[in-house]
Amino acid sequence: MNDLENLSLSRDGNILVVTINRESKLNALSLATLSELKQVIQSVYDDREIRGVILTGAGEKAFVAGADISEFRSLNEMNARKFSEDGQEIFALIENCHTPVIAVVSGYALGGGSELALACHMRIATRSAKFGQPEVNLGILPGYGGTQRLTYLIGRGRAMEYMMSAAMIDAEKAEKWGLVNHVTEDKSAAMEKALDLLRTIGQKAPIAVELVVDCVNAAFAKEGDGYQTEANAFARCCGTEDFAEGVSAFLEKRQANFKGV
Repeated sequence: MNDLENLSLSRDGNILVVTINRESKLNALSLATLSELKQVIQSVYDDREIRGVILTGAGEKAFVAGADISEFRSLNEMNARKFSEDGQEIFALIENCHTPVIAVVSGYALGGGSELALACHMRIATRSAKFGQPEVNLGILPGYGGTQRLTYLIGRGRAMEYMMSAAMIDAEKAEKWGLVNHVTEDKSAAMEKALDLLRTIGQKAPIAVELVVDCVNAAFAKEGDGYQTEANAFARCCGTEDFAEGVSAFLEKRQANFKGV
């Protein structure tokens, strides 16, 4: 993927670091940026060697300060539904990815940027991080899944107030509300925390880790039975070589050597 213009990619062992590289625009999500992000995430689905993904923004001022508002001028009631659905599709790819995805948030995560962070499996923020859904200031509302994921994460009352008032909250409050998993002093520490966490997860049974994603997401699905999803996933795990290895390693008091089969 050498043709990327808005993202930069790097590897730390089997961890892929995806950086939204539009610092002069506070990493705003243009349609081209979203298209590239979709391409990268789809490639993660196909690359079994990648055991974790970190998604962040270039610089310290912003993770993603929002959508590229200049592209909103062409929106109307006829084409806006597809605009929203396309973004939802890309963010669902992240949410349902079997490879753990952690957002490292420094500075502003507003509008579509906040929604992007919410779509990741976990969020690590610096003390400078600021979260907000200011869409009502533009006469719209979050359109990339924010109304749903925020409600799941912080509860109905808080989500209503947060989105209706367009309030901005700091990292400390975001952690208190359950919006982020960890808060660090600066971006360097946040990146190291994310890498450490993904390295730890990378030592676990890959199929079990993948199925945790399915089961947790099933808890919020409007259709289906999350408990049945869990039972099915548990049964599948028990048919893997990694299950036999994990039990043997525990009983033999040694480190398990998981192979993802």
